[in-house]
Amino acid sequence: MASDHEGRRYLVTGGASGIGRATALVLAARGARVAVADLDDAGARRTAAELGPDAVAVPLDVARRESWEAASARVEQALGGIDGLVNNAGITRDRTMARMTDAEWQQVIDVHLRGSWLGCQSMGPLLAGSGSGAIVNISSSGRHGSFGQTNYAAAKAGVVGLTKTVALELARSGVRCNAVAPGAVDTPMIQDVPERVRAHWAETITLGRLGRPEEIAEAVAFLLSPAASYITAQIIDVNGGELHL
Repeated sequence: MASDHEGRRYLVTGGASGIGRATALVLAARGARVAVADLDDAGARRTAAELGPDAVAVPLDVARRESWEAASARVEQALGGIDGLVNNAGITRDRTMARMTDAEWQQVIDVHLRGSWLGCQSMGPLLAGSGSGAIVNISSSGRHGSFGQTNYAAAKAGVVGLTKTVALELARSGVRCNAVAPGAVDTPMIQDVPERVRAHWAETITLGRLGRPEEIAEAVAFLLSPAASYITAQIIDVNGGELHL
């Protein structure tokens, strides 16, 4: 398995922590060169330092086109191109629909959905030049509906439609596009969730526990690898058997 990513080059957004950091670590351990992108530039640099001298930190605001253009130029200069993209960056602004503000709605849509769209669009030409390019977008079990998360659920459902359409449009360039949909995962994003809520989540999961970031990273790494060369336009649930409405 270590050779699956030997010499391949990847950009991982939201790489400063959580699933993004875990994904960067898994890919680097298997021989890849990784560009760690994040709005938290210091965090991206810390992750890149963990990966070793072949890694590079890339400051990136995924919701801004000009930031993606700068990131694309940085990756091409530092790595000479790219073989895979992981659109992982995410935020939450939870509130019931009746109380959610326009800003809370738009911020989540911009980061998750617009950010993934801009990533696919901006990196598409570099990925086409790879000969075996792959994109993995991060959706969520939340796409089925999640109380207090109309913004997040809508964005993650949108990522599914985006993934399937990008797969159709980039297939002629030899680029595959899939999505991983995690369930509840023990990351910094949920650290402020009350323990009673986390316990309830575990009750709705067949395996009886929250996921670990590295478990999601393994699925992402597989979909990026040549071993998944005949898989595209798929949404892979990695959720411990989570039950939905």
